[in-house]
Amino acid sequence: MSKITTALFDFDGVVADTESLYDVFWNEMAEKYRLGIPNFAAKIKGTTLSHIFQTYFSDYPEEELKKIASANVEYELGMDFAEIPGSVRFLRELKARGIRLGLVTSSSAAKMRVALKKMALETVFDVVVTADEITKGKPDPMGYLLAAERLHAAPAECVVFEDSFSGIQAGNAAGAKVVGLATTNPADAIRDQVYAVITDFLHPEPLLRLFS
Repeated sequence: MSKITTALFDFDGVVADTESLYDVFWNEMAEKYRLGIPNFAAKIKGTTLSHIFQTYFSDYPEEELKKIASANVEYELGMDFAEIPGSVRFLRELKARGIRLGLVTSSSAAKMRVALKKMALETVFDVVVTADEITKGKPDPMGYLLAAERLHAAPAECVVFEDSFSGIQAGNAAGAKVVGLATTNPADAIRDQVYAVITDFLHPEPLLRLFS
């Protein structure tokens, strides 16, 4: 068994407690554009904006997509980015122990610059992979494989922290050990897809043992 040397984190629902805020935005968009998909926000968890547009808004002109994208950016910039309980302390503890840290998110680089600054995490991650840098979003493992490559780590040396079904699939497909956050989906819904399930980072001792 490979020694775990690297931790790769999703952002929304893992580091930041923002998923409920996105639920409001995207369910309102689904209603406004009459998509006819109940709880639309749950269906798109962990996917990129380009995937959302290609899959669900392909009948709308480019000008309308630009309006949605602009509204999304404005909405994101107004977020408080509260932490998932204990996430910031856990990240800093891993950093202090010399663990290589990567962030792999379906969000844009512009959003992440703002979010990481608001959370005082600008210097914590050694690598940040955003939707701007990948051509295949989650559940494809491209983002996690790219982060591992940049950190000079084999996927088997990585533990991935994810909350969404698509993100968990991406981590597993990359060949990493996946810890699921029961922040977006119930623990029972993800338990059989992950190495372990947690609800927050307030009791990090079992997680820290992964790196020993």
